[in-house]
Order: sequence, then C-alpha cells, then structure tokens
Amino acid sequence: MDCIYKDPNQPIEARIKDLLSRMTLKEKAGQMTQIERRVATPSVLKDLSIGSILSAGGSGPFDKALSADWADMVDGFQQSALESRLGIPLLYGIDAVHGNNSIYGATIFPHNVGLGATRDADLAQRIGVATALEVRASGIHYTFAPCVAVCRDPRWGRCYESYSSDTNIVRKMTSVITGLQGKPPPGHPKGYPFVAGRHNVVACAKHFVGDGGTDKGENEGNTILSYEDLERIHMTPYPDCISQGVATVMASYSSWNGTQLHAHRFLLSDVLKDKMGFKGFLISDWEGLDRLSKPNPHGSNYRTSICTAVNTGIDMVMVPFRYAKFLEDLIDLVESGEIPMTRIDDAVERILRVKLVAGLFEYPYSDRSLLDTVGCKLHRDLAREAVRKSLVLLKNGKDQKKPFLPLDRKAKRVLVAGSHADDLGYQCGGWTATWHGASGRITIGTTVLDAIREAVGDKTEVIYEQNPSPATFEGQDFSYAIVVVGEDPYAEHTGDNSELIIPFNANDVISLVADRIPTLVILISGRPLVLEPWILEKMDALIAAWLPGSEGGGITDVVFGDYDFEGRLPVTWFKSVEQLPMHPEDNSYDPLFPFGFGLTYNKKGPLN
Repeated sequence: MDCIYKDPNQPIEARIKDLLSRMTLKEKAGQMTQIERRVATPSVLKDLSIGSILSAGGSGPFDKALSADWADMVDGFQQSALESRLGIPLLYGIDAVHGNNSIYGATIFPHNVGLGATRDADLAQRIGVATALEVRASGIHYTFAPCVAVCRDPRWGRCYESYSSDTNIVRKMTSVITGLQGKPPPGHPKGYPFVAGRHNVVACAKHFVGDGGTDKGENEGNTILSYEDLERIHMTPYPDCISQGVATVMASYSSWNGTQLHAHRFLLSDVLKDKMGFKGFLISDWEGLDRLSKPNPHGSNYRTSICTAVNTGIDMVMVPFRYAKFLEDLIDLVESGEIPMTRIDDAVERILRVKLVAGLFEYPYSDRSLLDTVGCKLHRDLAREAVRKSLVLLKNGKDQKKPFLPLDRKAKRVLVAGSHADDLGYQCGGWTATWHGASGRITIGTTVLDAIREAVGDKTEVIYEQNPSPATFEGQDFSYAIVVVGEDPYAEHTGDNSELIIPFNANDVISLVADRIPTLVILISGRPLVLEPWILEKMDALIAAWLPGSEGGGITDVVFGDYDFEGRLPVTWFKSVEQLPMHPEDNSYDPLFPFGFGLTYNKKGPLN
C-alpha cells in the first residue's frame, strides 16, 4: 500500500499529513463544504471532492422512507464520493436530536427538557447508545446533537432542546456524548476527537455559545453578558463535551454583545480551540454565513462573509445549496491571500481527523445488521422509561390530605379529552419527521389514549372526545377525566412566543370537564406555559409531561401507580410572562412552581 493515508495501521496524524500533502486547493475547499442532499449529484460529489452532505429536517429519499431506504441513499452518495481522485469518504449528517427523529419507525425519545427533568446522566448516556445504533442503521455517520444550550428564557423557540436553565444539569446530561460516540479510553489525548466504532456516531456539541441566553429569548438574538457570566452560565458544558472526545462543535447563529458568533474569532479560535484545546472540527449552522450579511439582505456580501467566517475559525461550512458560489469565492479568497493557506490546512486537517477517527476510510458503507435495532422493543422500553422519569407532578388533589392520583384502572367509565390525547405528532413535538413536526400519526408509536386503553381493566369503558360539549356528560356517570392539552409543534424561530398561552382553547376544555367531573390534566409542552389561578384550582391533578415522544405508555405507567413520579422541574415555572426572565438567584423570585419542584406519591412534601 503506497499511500500512507489508506493504511489503517499508520498513526492517524501521519495519515492526515500524507493525505493533505496530496490534495489540491480545490479538493481542500471541497472537504470544507457541506451540501444538502437535494443538490448532491454523483458528478458534484466525485468532481468537487465534497466533504459532507446533510439532510435538513424531513429531507429524505421519499415520504415515510424506512432506515433501509435511507441506507441505500447514503451508500449511493458514498459510492460517488469514493470515486473522486483521492477517494475521501463522505460524512453524512442529520439532526437526530431525540432519537433518529427524521426517519419513519425510529424510536422517538423525550426532547431534552424532559430528560433534564430526570437529572439522570446514565439514562442520557443509554439514550445516546440507542440513538447511535438507529442512526448508523440508516447509513448516517453524524448527528447534530447534543444541544447543550442553557435556556434562560422560555420564550425562546428552542427551549425544549435545552436540558435545563441550570448549567449544572446541562453539564450532567452531556453524558449523552459518551453514549453517542463511545467512551474514550484512559489516557486519551485531551481535546482529541473520539468515536469508538461502527455502532457509534460523530456527535456535535451546539450552539457555541450563548444561544440560550439571548435578550427576551429571541431565537438567533443577542446575548448581553459579561465574559465572566457567559463563561459561567453558557460555556461551562463545553469542556465537559470536549473531555468526552466530542468530535465536532457547531457555532451559534446568535450574537454576544452585538457580534455574531460566526464572526467571533476570540470565542471560536482563542477560547474554543486554543484555551479549551478542541481538536475536532467547528461547523457553521445552516446558511450561517448568509446570515452574516446583516443588516444587508440575507446572503448578500457572500464573499466577505466567507472570508470572515473561515478566518474566524469555521472549518466546515453548512452551505447548504449555493456550493458552486461558495467554492468559487473560497478558492479565490485563498488565491488572493485574504484567507491564508495555513487556515485552510488547519480546517481540512480537523475534518480528516474526524473522518479517520470515525473509521470512515475503513468502513465507508452502512452496516445492514443494525437494521433490527430500529424501533426495537429494547429501545422503545428505554424511551418509555425516560418518559416515566421525566414526568413532573405539579398538583395532586384539591386537598393535600386527599391525593387524586394514582387513578383507579378498574373505574367503570372514564372520559379522555383534549387536543393532545390522541396525537402522536403533537406528543413528539418539533424535529420529528420534519423540521417543525406535525399533527397525527407521523411515525410509529403509542398516544396517551392508546396507552390508557391498554392500561385500564377489561370492564372499564374509555370514552374519547377531543372537544367535549355539555351533551358529552348527559346520562354518563364518569369516574374521572383525563384531559391532555398542550402546544402545537414548532422549531427554532417559529417557536418564539412572548405570550406562552396554552393553545387550542385548552382552558375552555379543561374548565368544561373539570366543572363536572374530577379531572387530571396532562400538559404536553416544550416549556412552562401560563397557568391562571382559576384554571389551576379547577384541576384535581396536573402533570407536566414535556414532549415525551413515541412512547405514551410511560405516562400511564405512572398515572395508574405502577411507578412513582421522579421528575423535577428543570426550569422555573413562572406565574406570568411579565416576570420573565426569572431565575432562582433573583431577589424578586416569585414562581408558580420553583425550579426543582416535583411531587411524589410516597413522600409527603415535594422533591424540591
């Protein structure tokens, strides 16, 4: 074997050095380019030596394509990449942020806010292991996860992607990286990327840095903080990720004190790479360079934006469509001396390092033996366990001495109502099947209604009406009602919300039912929402179920008393939006339910 870079017995750094020495500028630029699946043709991959492809939310081979269909697609792209002059394999990326959530039939785990309520680092790691298997089964090597944002304001549309408003809980839950990538051996070099093998994926800590601290929770907004506070609140999870060998980091769309992160050399290069010693690659966010054109129109001044971002320390650019323009401008910027060749070589070294560490040169194609893991019982049981542990009991009984839960599964007649009782898409939230998520049976799973019907006794009659009317109750002797309400799905800026009211006239439905029969309310949401005192008083019990994913059985496991409640609020539950942002350290802290609150069956007082 005359090429050192092709020899798996050679040290990785020697392989990088050899391969880099053989590459033209055009090939180096190609490796720095990540394009969307829809523009990836065989000729583009082969002739331009493109480094990476991604699927945007919902961008798959066809509607409801299964993991095997995805693997066929990814392998096809890979074959084209391997036909390039140097045969450098592609890295294929996707947002697998709560399971392999874009792919029909995959296990959908609770979103991060629910996992934050568990405070269970071991659970997060096991979810990482399961997610990695299902992602690799689909032929994909790379997930843009975990989000290690510290959400300081629930008005932010990505609140549910954050484990907690508390930095220490976020730090704890970074254990998901060890699940995704595998555990580095003792003595693994600090800051060096690590991927254990073919059952693991390349992970991505995001979004560096301060994404969860923007003013008024505005998505892609401005985080106004001293460096000390930025470091203490938002930066601290990153050294935890780097110590676990995280292979990539994604820059944030947001700004720090008015400077966009994609243009912040001090934070991206001096802090992340030099001070923290990160040796993997730094990737831009989707069209992150186009957004550097503010206040000019989106995508204008593209050449200047490329120059700024690459010199700032961005190694791989999520272009994702305008690759011809990107490559032309990037190559021209290097030839004109505006971007030094040393910066290009550093970026490409980092990209090749991750590909070599991940074993892509030896095993570029998918492993079909993993297909049986997708949506398997073991993984669905794990998701169900996560749901159980994430539930936070906020109220149990109008009189504390007379708890309302657990419910009697042998009751004669039960009413189930509400917009979210029988809607798998709502239960999963955003980043499921598509970018924003959707309503209905968008994947395979168990709704709350399915789970109730499964859990109650043979003689119990379950009557379901999404929107009951007074006529619903005529001549019916209901033992109790379960009303399931919540948010409709959203992602990123479409989730920014300054009012935080439960939609779909939820309060009217709750009021109508609770005025007539004892009622448990289950709230499906990515964040705390406004709970007016008058509506809270009418409920007999209230559970915050977050965005639980595909396994609704985890809810009935606890509601009917097979398991106790363990979840505690990972964020503060405010009384009114006028109080936001609100933190336990504030002198004026006056929440509806404090950070860390959660009732249980066995203990008299809250878990707080």
